[in-house]
Amino acid sequence: MLNTRFLFSINRFILPTSVGRVLFFCWLGFFLAAEAQAQTKDLFPLYPCIQDNVQFWESIYGNYSTRQAVFHDAENLGRVYSILALTDWKYPWASWLNRERIQAERERISTLLGTLASGTPPQTKEALRIAALFPPKKPSLLRQAQKTIRMQLGQKDRFMQGVQRSTRYIKNFREIFRRYGLPQELAYLPHVESSFTPTAYSKAGAAGLWQFTQATGQRYLMINAQVDERLDPLRATDAAARFLQENYAVLDSWPLALTAYNYGRAGMVRAVQKHGSYPQIFTHYSQGYFKFAARNFYSEFLAAVRVANRLENTLDLAPATPFPQPGYRLSEPTELPLLLFHTGLDKKAFLHLNPALRSPVISGKMPAPAGYRVRMSASGINKRAHIAPSPNRPMPQIKLQE
Repeated sequence: MLNTRFLFSINRFILPTSVGRVLFFCWLGFFLAAEAQAQTKDLFPLYPCIQDNVQFWESIYGNYSTRQAVFHDAENLGRVYSILALTDWKYPWASWLNRERIQAERERISTLLGTLASGTPPQTKEALRIAALFPPKKPSLLRQAQKTIRMQLGQKDRFMQGVQRSTRYIKNFREIFRRYGLPQELAYLPHVESSFTPTAYSKAGAAGLWQFTQATGQRYLMINAQVDERLDPLRATDAAARFLQENYAVLDSWPLALTAYNYGRAGMVRAVQKHGSYPQIFTHYSQGYFKFAARNFYSEFLAAVRVANRLENTLDLAPATPFPQPGYRLSEPTELPLLLFHTGLDKKAFLHLNPALRSPVISGKMPAPAGYRVRMSASGINKRAHIAPSPNRPMPQIKLQE
C-alpha cells in the first residue's frame, strides 16, 4: 500500500515551493488512483479462464442491441458464429417472425458445423472463419458444438436505459456498500439482475432491482400481504449488502461470493470443497444447477461494471432526482388516507416514493403494517397534524418512531 506519510514528508521538505507542491499533489493523485485501481483488480480479478466470457458479455452490453441475435457456443463464448438482424419487437407479428428466423439460423449453423465435421473443406468465408474457431482435425468437437448452439439477444439499448435509470440510485447504493465496508463496485450488480428496473419480476418469482426470491428476501426484508420491500430500491440494496457480506464471510472471495448470489451459498461451499478456487470451479464444476447462468454470473458482473463505467464517462446523462431515504417507522397499522394526509402527498406521488406497498394497502382493504418505514417528500412529515373528525368516526393521530 502507498505510504502517504512518507510522500507528505517529501512534499514538506523536498518540494517547498508552491509550484512544486501543485506538481506533487497531481503526482500523488495519480498514484492514489492507480492504487485504487490495483485494489479493485485484486478484489475482482479477471482470470485468464474467463477472459473470453467477459469480452463476450461486454459485446452484448455495449455493442449489440435487442434487435440483434448473437449465436455462439454455450460452453465456449469465444466461439461466436453469427449475428442475426431481427425485426423491431414493437411491430405486429415481430415475436413470431423473430422466433422463426432464430430457429432457421440455429438450424443453418448446425448444418454448417455438421458439414465441417464430415470432413468437407470450407467453401465460403463464413465456413473458413467458423472452422478456424476449432482445433484442426477434431470432428468430434464440431459434432459436439452442434448440440451447444445458443442464442443471446443483444442488450446495448436496454443497458443504456439501465445506466440512465441508475443515476437516481447509484450514489446511495455506493454509500450503503461503503457503510458496510464492502467494495462500492457491487452497486453495479443490478445492471446484471434487472437493468436497474425497480419493478422487475422474473419467471421464478424474484423481484426488484436485486431480484431477491421471496425465501431469501424474507431473511432481510418485510414481505407480506401488505408490503414487499424487495420493490423498495434502498431497502433492497441494504439487504443485498448484508447478503453479499455474509457470502464473502463464508467464501472469502468476491468471485465466489458473487457467484453464490446467483447459485446459492451452500452450493458454492460444496463447489469449493470439491475444486478449491474459482478458476477450477469455473472450468470443472457442473453439478446441480451450476449451469450457464451461474457459470457466467461473475463474468457478466465484470463486463457490466466496465461498460457502465464507460457509458457514465461518455454519455451526456440527464441528472436524476435522488431517491429519498425512508423517513419514520410506523408504530401501529395505519391506513393509506392517514399516511397521505400526514405526508402532504397525493396518492400517486406517495406510492411512487413507497413502492413496497402492495395492492391491499393501496386499495384500502388493509392498513400499512406496524414497522413499515414511510418514505416522505423533501419537506418532511407533519407529525403534529390532526385530521378533523368526521361525523361518523374521528381519525387517529399517526404514530411514528424515529
